[in-house]
Amino acid sequence: MPAVGHTSPAIPVARELVARGHGVRWYGGAAFADQIARTGAAFHPITESQHDHSVHGLDARYPHRRELSGLRKLQFDMTYGFAAPVAGQVRDLTALLDKEPADVIIGDTGFIGGTIVQELGGPALAGFGISVLGFPSRDLAPFGFGLSPARGPLGRVRNRVLDKATRRILFRGMTAEVNVARRAFGLPPTSAAVYDFALETRLYLQFSTPGFEYPVTDRPSQVRFVGPPRQETDRHWQRPDWWDDLSGDRRVVLVTQGTVATDPSQLLRPAIDALGPEDDLLVVAVTGGADPSELGAVPANTRVARFIPFDLLLPHTDVFVTNGGYGGVQLALSHGVPVVGAGKTEDKGEVNARVAYSGVGIDLRSQTPGPDRVRAAVRQVLGDIGYTLAAGRLRAEIDAAGREQRAADLLEELARQQSTGGARVAQGD
Repeated sequence: MPAVGHTSPAIPVARELVARGHGVRWYGGAAFADQIARTGAAFHPITESQHDHSVHGLDARYPHRRELSGLRKLQFDMTYGFAAPVAGQVRDLTALLDKEPADVIIGDTGFIGGTIVQELGGPALAGFGISVLGFPSRDLAPFGFGLSPARGPLGRVRNRVLDKATRRILFRGMTAEVNVARRAFGLPPTSAAVYDFALETRLYLQFSTPGFEYPVTDRPSQVRFVGPPRQETDRHWQRPDWWDDLSGDRRVVLVTQGTVATDPSQLLRPAIDALGPEDDLLVVAVTGGADPSELGAVPANTRVARFIPFDLLLPHTDVFVTNGGYGGVQLALSHGVPVVGAGKTEDKGEVNARVAYSGVGIDLRSQTPGPDRVRAAVRQVLGDIGYTLAAGRLRAEIDAAGREQRAADLLEELARQQSTGGARVAQGD
C-alpha cells in the first residue's frame, strides 16, 4: 500500500532478502521509489495514478475526508484507500508475473490484490503486519473499536453481535468495492471484511511480539511474531546542535504524532504546554516532517525537529508520548521505553488499547487530550517503575524474535515449500 506506515517497515526485510541473493521486485507508491531502490530491489510503480496516494495522500484526492473521524474515517479509508485500488493491483501484478515469474508475493496487511492473484493461480501470498493483529476472533471485538478482550458466553455474544454489525454496516462499502474487482476477474463475490483477507496468506509475519498482543484461543496458525525490523539510519542526517542536552541530568520525553495525523493542536502542542514548566524534564518534539514553526514559541526545556532517527534518539528517552502510530510504538518498545498514547484515528485506538493492556504505558483514550492529562500520565509513568519493567520485558522479546533476519528465514522456507507442494509454513514460534 502506498503509505509510509505500510512501506517503511518492510524496507529492512527487502534489504535482507537482496543481501541473501534473492531477486526482489517491489510494487508500490512513486514517492518511495528512491527509498525502495536503495534496498537493491527493483521498483515498479502503481500504474493507475489515481490509486497512488503516496505523493499527495487521500485528503488531496478526497478533500471531504478531512471532515471525517473515528469509525467513519476508517470506513472511508477501507473503501477508497484499500478496496478501490484492488482491480488495478491485480492487473499490475499479473503483468509483472507475465514478464517474470515469482515464488512468493509479500504484501502488507491492507494489500488485498495479492489474495486475488493467489486465488487466480498465482504465487503463494505472504503477509506482514504493519499494525496490531486484526484477524477476526471469537475472543475479541472487531478491529477498530479499541475494546479489550471479552471472553466467556457474554463476551463472545458481544463479539458476535459487533462482528455482524460491522460487516453489514461499517465495511459494507468496502466489501462491495472488492466484489467489483472480483467480478472483473471472473471470481464469485465474497462477504469478507478488511480483517478477513489476511486469513488467505500462507505465512503472516507480525512485526511485534506476543507480549504486545491480546492472548486469544483462535489465532491463525500462519502467524509468526518476528518483532519490528531494524530501520536503517539516514546516513545524511546530522545531529542538531542541542544533541548533547540529551546526556544531561534531566529525564527525556519524546513527543510525536507520526506522519499521518499531524495537526499539532491535537497532541504536540498540548504536550509541550503540559511539560514546558517541568524544569526536570527535557522535551523533544518531532513534527514528522511538518514545519517546526507551526508549533509557535516553545519553552526553554523543549527542542523541536522535523525528523530524528528514532534508533538514535530512543536510547536517551525515558517516556514516549505518541498518538499511537504502530511502527513508532514498536521501535520505542525495542528500546524498552514506556509509552503514553493519545490517538483514535486509523488504527491508533487499537494500538493504544494494547499499550495499556500489555502494561507498557497509559492509553489516554482521546485524540485531543488536555495538557493536565498529558502531564499526569507522563508523571505516572515516570513515577511507577512497573511501566519501565513491562517495556523491558517486551524489549527482551523483541531482541529474541529475530526481526528482519527471521522474516527472511520464514520467507525462504515458504518459497521452498511452494516448490515441493507444501501449503503453509509449519506451525511454530
